[in-house]
Amino acid sequence: MSGTTLSSDGLDVRRRRTHFRCWHRGMREMDLILGRFADAHIATLDDGELDLLETLMEEQDRDLLIWLTGEAPTPDDVNTAFFQKLAAFTGASPRQA
Repeated sequence: MSGTTLSSDGLDVRRRRTHFRCWHRGMREMDLILGRFADAHIATLDDGELDLLETLMEEQDRDLLIWLTGEAPTPDDVNTAFFQKLAAFTGASPRQA
């Protein structure tokens, strides 16, 4: 069970695939963070933001989690406006490198 509250009906193939990947990360904590973010925003992300989300999802779950929680500083190349949007959504306080 994924926990999603969003039906993928009406989403294009790319958004459906990305939404699924957000909910099936491998680390439950990141499933909940990225999955809930996707539920809230996947339908309204523009192509550039979708690119950034897909790029962010290439990072290791553990790295994303420690960056979002502030356990480790977020690398400059990851600490984009989009990453800050994700952090704000989760209520996280990431540290800058």
